[in-house]
Amino acid sequence: MTEVLSIGTYAAMDAQALRAEFGGPELPALADLDSLPQAARDAVIAMACKSHEALGPAQMDKLPNLKLIARYGVGYEAVDLAAAAARGITVTNTPDVLNDDVADLGVAIWLGLLREVERGIANVRSGDWANGGPPLARKATGRRVGIMGLGRIGRELADRLAAFKCEVHYSARSPKDTPQGWQFHDNALSLATAVDDLFVTVVGGPETENLIDAGVLAALGADGHLINLSRGSVVDEGALLAALDAGGIRGAGLDVFRNEPRPDLRLVTRPDVLPLPHIATATIETRTRMGELQRANIRAVLDGKPALTPVPF
Repeated sequence: MTEVLSIGTYAAMDAQALRAEFGGPELPALADLDSLPQAARDAVIAMACKSHEALGPAQMDKLPNLKLIARYGVGYEAVDLAAAAARGITVTNTPDVLNDDVADLGVAIWLGLLREVERGIANVRSGDWANGGPPLARKATGRRVGIMGLGRIGRELADRLAAFKCEVHYSARSPKDTPQGWQFHDNALSLATAVDDLFVTVVGGPETENLIDAGVLAALGADGHLINLSRGSVVDEGALLAALDAGGIRGAGLDVFRNEPRPDLRLVTRPDVLPLPHIATATIETRTRMGELQRANIRAVLDGKPALTPVPF
């Protein structure tokens, strides 16, 4: 009997582990659901999902006995939670196990921007070093930093930046229990006005669509940097291009984009942008733990137990 359906393109280690533990059909995308015979769809109880496609009533109704959507990753904005709740479907994600990697990469991007690491590498590799080094960069230690979204990942990031003697500002739905001196802001504009560099770690979805707009970028200022570790939808990319063109901010580091994996080339080819291919969690250690947690959620539900990490409805 088919119990677990795998959706998405998994790394070999995760694909093999899913096959070994559960078997079941594997599809590259939700759009391929119709390729499964009805009997196979009727037998699906759990979905192992690694896809950013919209997962709503139309897809859920093709799997009439579905009880679990086990997401690979922390984000779940693509899932219609109301539709899942109405059908008695539990939705899980893989939180916490990836916090360190995302925070680490945020710091790496920040340092890369401020110290202009990419320009330095090019200077050495091209042979131009013999004619003089690159222009002076900027100091990282002691800058004023803002964390847009002080959740689990945001807190890990803030702790790391505090070690750089930075003045920490943050936004969240409400003030958090933080070290003395960390300053709370209740909106993006206030936060951007107060800091030199703005890190985005909010959740994706309609509520945060274009949260980083022209006004926020203007408030950040000409010496400011934007680092987005969240979702591409959170940043108005047109406004970001305009701000960079006008010198309204100094640079941007982006691990996420609106049109992945084909981002706007006008953005990613700029020397004042440090672009990465959505690799915040892309280490062997963290991806292993993400896969283990996804499979543990599936096993729990198949065994009639509560899911380990259900998302709030």
